[in-house]
Amino acid sequence: MSEPRKRIRVRQIAQAKAEGRRISALTSYDCMTARIFDEAGIDLLLVGDSAANVVFGANTTLSITVDELVPLARAVAQAAPHCLVVADLPFGSYEAGPDQALATSIRFMKESGVQAVKLEGGVRSEAMIRKVVDAGIPVVGHIGFTPQSEHGLGGHVIQGRGAAAKQLMEDALAVERAGAFAVVLEMVPASVAAEVTKALTIPTIGIGAGAECDGQILVWQDAFGLNNGRLPKFVRQFAQVHEVLRNAASEYREAVADGSFPNTAESYPDIAPTV
Repeated sequence: MSEPRKRIRVRQIAQAKAEGRRISALTSYDCMTARIFDEAGIDLLLVGDSAANVVFGANTTLSITVDELVPLARAVAQAAPHCLVVADLPFGSYEAGPDQALATSIRFMKESGVQAVKLEGGVRSEAMIRKVVDAGIPVVGHIGFTPQSEHGLGGHVIQGRGAAAKQLMEDALAVERAGAFAVVLEMVPASVAAEVTKALTIPTIGIGAGAECDGQILVWQDAFGLNNGRLPKFVRQFAQVHEVLRNAASEYREAVADGSFPNTAESYPDIAPTV
């Protein structure tokens, strides 16, 4: 008889690199997808600030607030008993400095029940990461293309090319030095991400950073085809959920229109059945 699954903890994610085990991660923003991804054996679920785009319909991640993200994080944490659940600190909730970063992190831990938080930035965020980690809250870093800095970076621009590779490495080392247990590398040349992965003792989780990272993460709506619009180069679609839902909705509409739904079996009789 196989042993029952236990919750993945920070230590298992941190150890994955030494064990040669690749980390699977997805975004999640609600209890239904969280439960499914948990059942599928995904290691880490990120309640990302990308909810601004895929839940609330914004063009960037900048508009989402802590008040909006906390309930989504709570729903995911409650529905995923085995995954390590991480919540993004949204733009404006930690940039003022270490004290603000800690206060926001504490709020997520108390009000949502997640097991860790994620924040963007390398060298510039080192003090914030250290403050949060020193308080006993696990942190995932995020370097390379950082969506909250989209306007400062000039749009969705690949990071770490050429001379910029040195700064990316410095950012990665700063995140590790500050005590983060893992770091996301976004939109970084595969060869540069490989060098960063080799230099760090903590796992790297790539999104558009090649196959040599210690793990991979995708926005689930992109990965499983709920989003049928323009996709980044690094996305592979493993399903076409948009098509399945559209066809099901069309079938439902037709059944309502032609009166075939509900049928007798789906309706209550006026006399209760005898036992």
